[in-house]
Amino acid sequence: MTTVRLNSADPVSIATDALIVGFRSGQDGPRAATGAESLEAAFGGKLADSLRAVAFTGKAGEVAKLPTFGAIAAPLLVAVGLGDSPDAEGLRRAAGAAVRSLAGTSSAALALPTGTPEEAEAVALGGLLGAYAFARYRTNGEQKAPVAELTVVSGQPDGVAERAGVLADSVALVRDLVNTPPSDLWPAKFAEIAEQEGTKAGLSVEVLDDKQLKDGGYGGLIGVGQGSANPPRLVRLSYTHPEAGKRLAFVGKGITFDSGGLSLKPSASMDWMKSDMGGAGAVLGAMIGIARLGLPVNAVGYLCLAENLPSGTAQRPSDVIHSYSGKTVEVLDTDAEGRLVLMDGIARAAQDEPDLIVDVATLTGAQIVALGWRTAGVMANDDAARELVVEAAKAAGEGAWGMPLPEELRKGLDSPIADIANLQPERWGSMLAAGIFLKEFVPDGVRWAHIDMAGPAFNKGEPYGYTPKGGTGAITRTLIGLAERHASI
Repeated sequence: MTTVRLNSADPVSIATDALIVGFRSGQDGPRAATGAESLEAAFGGKLADSLRAVAFTGKAGEVAKLPTFGAIAAPLLVAVGLGDSPDAEGLRRAAGAAVRSLAGTSSAALALPTGTPEEAEAVALGGLLGAYAFARYRTNGEQKAPVAELTVVSGQPDGVAERAGVLADSVALVRDLVNTPPSDLWPAKFAEIAEQEGTKAGLSVEVLDDKQLKDGGYGGLIGVGQGSANPPRLVRLSYTHPEAGKRLAFVGKGITFDSGGLSLKPSASMDWMKSDMGGAGAVLGAMIGIARLGLPVNAVGYLCLAENLPSGTAQRPSDVIHSYSGKTVEVLDTDAEGRLVLMDGIARAAQDEPDLIVDVATLTGAQIVALGWRTAGVMANDDAARELVVEAAKAAGEGAWGMPLPEELRKGLDSPIADIANLQPERWGSMLAAGIFLKEFVPDGVRWAHIDMAGPAFNKGEPYGYTPKGGTGAITRTLIGLAERHASI
């Protein structure tokens, strides 16, 4: 596990394996950013020339390495581009890219701009997130270990590093869960991990098994999970604070593997469906982070866990299920299963009388078509709630965009035999129609927002910034940020 600390010493004197220095881009080439002014003198005014010689320009995310030949205490200098005027997210990404490039190195110091506590935290958090690696199944030892010790050159309070550590731990847990193959993460196992980690963080944890779910009327969870030998679970996590005045409820989609059920997915769309529990992972990570930070807010989290497989016992297209809310749903497509488990979780969460319900899900491929792999779609039954979520995501550096819930799409969900169908027949507006479906299960007067993060939860491409290949831990920090905003209300 990577550790981080702050040190206000001159960066040229810090004993470390590598010194990471930020450079801004300019018309005359790269120039050292705030926090690294003493380096030019240490290198005799030739540092910028050396970087230009290796074609380093200082553009955002660019990384170059130079030996120091004893000019400073660290034997290796790592220059990372900050672009023109980096914000907190730019600092996070730069720190992450630089630290990731040093895999196999024991220690590194980051001399990036840290003039405010927010900047110092961004550098520390970016470095920690960039140091992530998932090596549980590696047996050949070829994967280099991430940097073990990070030092952020800053005079800011030590609490900055502590908070960054909590956030990074929460994200790393979610990444680990998303990266774990479904053979090792079925609903009951996920629930066991949630109970262990949640209890350790001070959360109250309740787990409902399949018998309790059936007796309790959770038709969505039972229906989706009935085709698998691994039955569904519903996990309730609770955090209370004596000074809290607000209550939040988070509901996460936790399909530990999604084959599509009898409405089987194409094989090319199935290999990364281990990530379909990313919403439940984000809720678990956020609840643990909220508890560890001791935020003055009350929060509950629901993990709606099921495995969606085809078998002789699987639910069929045209089945009608009875949801926890009492409404009936005609199942037209068993691959539209996430909304079926979420409808039960949302209805249950409403009984906690929260000030806001936020559900998080890798819900639709349409989200990726509409917004790409890095931007989640946010829908809500309240404009202010939608904007609050978008703002929290932006502050955390997680892409999110507010989307509408057009009333005319509701008719496409009409069923001739049930209260509602789980899918509209047309393809257009599919992400929005899924949100409209979920809205039907939110009681009147309850504020609710829905985050569709099908793309952002899993990075199928190359690493970038502090984001690794595979599980990203997306939206975890957004949920923690929402809790902090409610704590200040």
